[in-house]
Amino acid sequence: MTWIYVAIGLVVCGLAVLGIAGARVVVAARTLKGEIAEATAQLEPRRARLTGRGDETMPQAAYDRG
Repeated sequence: MTWIYVAIGLVVCGLAVLGIAGARVVVAARTLKGEIAEATAQLEPRRARLTGRGDETMPQAAYDRG
């Protein structure tokens, strides 16, 4: 009977460890999502400015050079 209690205790400890690790992954994913959104917000005006000058920033194709 003691082995059953030991086994149940080990299962509960293992599930607790997995639960804590899962919670840390969720928190890290939320933090990463916020950092990506912040970086995108910072880069978006620059990208829009560069794509507005398509001819100046993009080289001509070989067959367009005449």
